[in-house]
Amino acid sequence: MSDSGAARQRRLAEELEESGLVVAGTDAFRALLLEEVDHVVRPDVHERRVVSSGTILEPRSDPATWERGTQLDILRGPADQQPLPDARRFADGLSSWLLRRTDGTTEWMVFNRPAGSERDLVVLATVLDATIVQRHPAGSVRIVGPFGVLRWDGFSWHHEPPARTWIDAVAMSAPHGDAAVIEDLLEFAIHDLGSMRIGALLIYRPHDDPGPTVEERLPTPPPLRITTATHLAPLRHALAQVDGAAVFDAEGILRQLGVRLVPSNHAEQIVEPIGGTRHTSARRYSHDDPLATIIAISEDGPVSVFRNGEVLAHSHSDE
Repeated sequence: MSDSGAARQRRLAEELEESGLVVAGTDAFRALLLEEVDHVVRPDVHERRVVSSGTILEPRSDPATWERGTQLDILRGPADQQPLPDARRFADGLSSWLLRRTDGTTEWMVFNRPAGSERDLVVLATVLDATIVQRHPAGSVRIVGPFGVLRWDGFSWHHEPPARTWIDAVAMSAPHGDAAVIEDLLEFAIHDLGSMRIGALLIYRPHDDPGPTVEERLPTPPPLRITTATHLAPLRHALAQVDGAAVFDAEGILRQLGVRLVPSNHAEQIVEPIGGTRHTSARRYSHDDPLATIIAISEDGPVSVFRNGEVLAHSHSDE
């Protein structure tokens, strides 16, 4: 590597560390990771088209478990016969991937369907026990692994910790509902909404009483269930088109959509504003409905969780 390339990668390593990336493993693995991240941040361009790519680094789980765990048909084969720049041409980061190990071996991985969304990458990284580096055709850059997700917006890195690290703080006791439903709501908020910069409010109410006053502005939505994977695409599509909150019942079924939250006078007096209007509304509503869990997703990606007027968890690294 040239001196300028080495210096660039040192700066990149510092940026990633400052953004919250803690990489376990050998020096060889860290060097491999930096090489891949440098490649997606400074991508190849052909006829004014920025080239997408995807690499899976150092998977440690048993390959016999991969298809069942990812629900993908996976075709694998050696790619060592080509120089790395040539091998990269065939890895689109959706259906076709490059698999690299620190021992120098390189493989192809081809899936029977595209698996390039952030949710897909989290599943892949978990099942393969690997770190994934992707430049999506839409231009987004992601690093996914045990540390969570890092996203590059063209100027800086944003770190989303793994949703499982939030669960102890968010699903701490039975009165607040089903921990599995809350975890699915968090996964949806982080990887389906935040990753696509869809601002939203998700309210999980684990009880059947009427609750605080809200202004219903849209008809009753279809009963989409947050725990059913096939229901997530239409739910995400709807949330991208409406303002207001989406309200889910104890089983994670969508019951109201686009509602305007109306805080009580008491909440307005004692609950301090936080962030923008969406986060302040979420915090004050949580005061009025203390058993509910409210997840606020900013348009620029970060996610915050409120209960009983307090912030339980957030992905704002500077707070």
